[in-house]
This record gives sequence, structure tokens and C-alpha cells, in this order.
Amino acid sequence: MRWSRHCHAPWYLGGVSFAESSFFPIPPDVMLAPMSLANPSKAWRFALITTLASVAGGLFGYAIGYFAFDSFEPWLRASKYWDSYLAAVSWFERWGFWAVFIAGFSPIPYKVFTIAAGALSMALLPFTLASLIGRGARFFLVAGLMAWGGARMEAALHRTIDRLGWATVALVVVGAIVYHWAGMS
Repeated sequence: MRWSRHCHAPWYLGGVSFAESSFFPIPPDVMLAPMSLANPSKAWRFALITTLASVAGGLFGYAIGYFAFDSFEPWLRASKYWDSYLAAVSWFERWGFWAVFIAGFSPIPYKVFTIAAGALSMALLPFTLASLIGRGARFFLVAGLMAWGGARMEAALHRTIDRLGWATVALVVVGAIVYHWAGMS
């Protein structure tokens, strides 16, 4: 919260956004929301900074997975993210682009998907597009809600953000299942 009011806050926001997409555990929403709330006229600028830095961090996570997964794997196995990584691998095998999109928008740890995408050599263009769309949708939504709704929206968002994210995941999964079944007919 203190960083969000600092004169260099946009730089901090970019740094946190970049780091969170590849290795840092704190999501950039914790800076984006109060910054957008405090300065609604710059909310879209803050969302753009967050999105671009997050996608750049996602590309760094992709590079970690692509070039250094063998070195990184023992640490990942010992971390709390190993089960998430295995789930990400399974999702990539089934959904590809949509797995990255969902991870980018939802409360699922995006960093796990960026590293998994690189480790599995997912095509870079679909990875980047899914990241831009998923992360952009999330961050522009947060910034827009804060700019529009003010402090009341911030309190409501804190109470419901995880449920909204998981509801989005559920809708996409149901849609994918319906699409799959329709294709089998």
C-alpha cells in the first residue's frame, strides 16, 4: 500500500508485475487496485503497465522453463508449486492456448504456467497472445472497477475476487467440455 503512493509507484508496479509472472508470490493487483483508486484518471495507464510488464515477466518465466528447467526442477519439486506444475502440464496437453489464458486471468498461479509453457516448448506466439489477452483482461478489469467504483468497489473486490476468478475457470472448463462433446457428435 505504501509503495502504491510513492512517486515511483508505476516503476514499482512494473517490477512487481514482471516478477510475479515468473517467480514472485505477490500479485500486482495489490498495487494496481490502490493506485487506480487513488488516481482514477491514470487507471488505464496503470493497467497497461501491469499487463505489459506481466507479459514480459511471463516470457522470462517461459525462458526459465525452456532453457533451465532441468536445473530448476529439483527446487520446483520441493516447493508448494509442484502439484500446480503437474496440473499445468496436464492442462497444456489438453487445452494449450486456453490453459495460458485461464491462468492469466484467474487466481491460478500464472508463473507456474509460464515456466511449464517453456518446459513443454509451447509455441511462443500463442503463448504471448494468450498471456496478453488473459493478463490484460484481468488488469484492465481491476483498474476499471477501482476507477469506477471507488473505495466501495475495492472492498467488494477483496471479498469476491477469488470467487470471480474460479467462476471464470469453471465457465471456461464447462465451455470446453461442451465444445469437445459437440465435436464428437
